[in-house]
Amino acid sequence: MIRIGIVGCGRILAAHLEGYKILKEAGYDGFEITALCSRKPEDAQSYVKRGEGPAQRKPVSNMPGDPLAVGDQYLSDFQPDTDVEVFTDYREMIASGKIDAINDFTIHSLHHQIAELSFAKGKHLLSQKPLAVTMAGARQMCEQAESAGVTFGVFENLRFDKGVRHQQWAFSENGPAGTLQMAAMGNIGTWWAPDLIVAETPWRHALDQGGGIALDLGPHFFDMIRYIGASEITSVSAQTKVVEKTRYILRDGERVDPVSCDADDTFFANFENEEGVGGTMFGSWAGRGAPTVLGEGPVFYGSKGRVTGNLIQFDGVNSQPLHDLYENDAPAELKEKNFPFGLENDFALSQLDWLRAIENGTQPECSGREGLLDLACAYAVVESNLAGRKVSIDEVVSGSLRDYQKPIDEKFDLL
Repeated sequence: MIRIGIVGCGRILAAHLEGYKILKEAGYDGFEITALCSRKPEDAQSYVKRGEGPAQRKPVSNMPGDPLAVGDQYLSDFQPDTDVEVFTDYREMIASGKIDAINDFTIHSLHHQIAELSFAKGKHLLSQKPLAVTMAGARQMCEQAESAGVTFGVFENLRFDKGVRHQQWAFSENGPAGTLQMAAMGNIGTWWAPDLIVAETPWRHALDQGGGIALDLGPHFFDMIRYIGASEITSVSAQTKVVEKTRYILRDGERVDPVSCDADDTFFANFENEEGVGGTMFGSWAGRGAPTVLGEGPVFYGSKGRVTGNLIQFDGVNSQPLHDLYENDAPAELKEKNFPFGLENDFALSQLDWLRAIENGTQPECSGREGLLDLACAYAVVESNLAGRKVSIDEVVSGSLRDYQKPIDEKFDLL
C-alpha cells in the first residue's frame, strides 16, 4: 500500500481527488491518501470528510473539461476508513512517518524545495507541471531523484487525454494519418480574458515567480507535440507580450483586487523537431470581444491526412471520427496500454502511471526528465523573445542560455 501525502490544497485538488476516486472505483486499490498539507489548515480540512469541516472554495471555472471546474470532492468518498492527518508545514509531513510518496500541487517556486527534502528522505514524488521555477531547479530535481533512486514523475495530464492518445496513434507507425509533417495550435481569449487574474492566483502574473502563459500552458502544448510527433523539439523562435498590464478578480460582477503584471499573458511561437517537422503555437489570456480557437483544437497534418479534435480527413474524403478508426483498427495491446482498467479520465491515468512505476521500481511515462524537456521548450519561448532570435533547446537545457531566468535563479538561490 502506497501512502500518499499531498502538499497544496488549492482548487485544483478537487480534480486530483476525482482522479484518485475513479482509480478506486475501477478496482485499483494500491494506495491511500494519509496526509494533506496546506498553509491554512482549513483549506486542507475542507477536503477530508463530506459533511464535516470548513466549506470548500467554489470552482473558479465553469468551462466543460477544465479541471478548475471540478468541485465537491472529498477523501471520505473513496477512502472512508482512512485516517487523514492535516499539516501546515510540508517538512513536518515528510518527517512524520505517515507517508511513502508525495504529490506536490504547490506554486512553481516551491517545487524544487519540496523535492529536495522529499528525495533526501527517500520519498517518491509526483510534481505538478511546470516541473520547476527555472531550468536550474529542474536539473537539480532530476539529479537528486536519480541519486536517491526514487520514482519521480511530473503531472502532465494532457498526453493521457483520450483524444490525444487517439491522435498519437494516428501518426504512429502504420497509423492512418501517416508521418507527421506540420502542426498548429492555439487560442486567444478562451481563458481569463480579457483581464482576469488566472485562477485567482496573482503569482501567475509575476515574472520572478515563474509566472506567465508561456510557462503555464507551454509545457502542456510542447508535451503534446513531443508525444504525438515521437520526436524532440530542437528549436523555438517566439515573441511574447503583456497585453493587459493590470488584472483583477471578478467578484459579484465587479473587478476588484487589481494586480500589476510583468509576466507574459500572450505568446506566439514557431518550433521545429529533430525530424524536421515544423509548427506554430500561440496562446493568450487577453483578447476582448470573443475568443479565437484554431481548428477543433490542435491541427496536425500528416503524409496521409489531417487530424484535428476527433476528426480525421483524407484527400477528397469527408472527415470522419478518429475515435471510430481507433476502436476499429488500433491493436488491442495498445488500447490496454493507453486505457488500463478501461479508464478514460486523464487525471486518473496520470496518477496510475506514477503509482505503477513506484510498484515496479521504475520511472513513469511522464518522468522528471520528460518534465524537464517540456519546461525547456517553454523556457525557450521567453528566452527567444528576450534574445530576439531563434534558440536551440540544447542551450536552454544546459543553462548556457538563461538570461530570462537569471533574476528568478537569484531570487531562489538556484545559481
